[in-house]
Amino acid sequence: MRTERSAPDPTPRPGDDPTPRPGDDALVEKLVASQVVHRGRILEFRVDTVERADGRRARRDVAAHPGAVAVVPLDAEGRVLLVRQYRHPAGRVLLEIPAGTLDRDPASGATEDPAAAARRELEEETGVRAGRWERLADFWTAPGFATERMVLYLATELVPADGDRLGPDEDEALELVRLPWREALAAAERGEIHDAKTLVGLLWLARRMEAAGAG
Repeated sequence: MRTERSAPDPTPRPGDDPTPRPGDDALVEKLVASQVVHRGRILEFRVDTVERADGRRARRDVAAHPGAVAVVPLDAEGRVLLVRQYRHPAGRVLLEIPAGTLDRDPASGATEDPAAAARRELEEETGVRAGRWERLADFWTAPGFATERMVLYLATELVPADGDRLGPDEDEALELVRLPWREALAAAERGEIHDAKTLVGLLWLARRMEAAGAG
């Protein structure tokens, strides 16, 4: 069930860099033409023609994505809530932190507030709600070809989502796994976790826990 939408569209545009540095002008590519070749349920595939600072032009294949959120849920016992699910493109079951795509309002085109999306995804995928939220970071998942920017949150003070709990989407089959945070980090270091957002989330969590002197 997806209803909360309020934030402006976060989809990046070519040359949109919030932290430009001296000399970046020589690297920036200017968009001169764009052709949409397919629109799917979530992704839009297009071929962009760009012009480099030296005047030369090139073509870029782009998968346009509305953006996404990921959540590191940490319970009172120091366990991370993860989900196991089959990922068709990977052809295997992966262990991941809860995550999901931002909804886009079909009428206005506005994209969902990431904080609202994070609350929804946590409840849908794990059956819990969080009393405390902290935004950790945001990052590009595949900047070579995709516009997806993911916002990462830490969720603590977890309680069961009783009553009108939101459930997983109809096309999702999930298995909840709780791992002590050090065990989850060790699994990542052994190469047993292959999902990029989960690796990023666990590294952020480990940094916070170790700085706090957590056992």
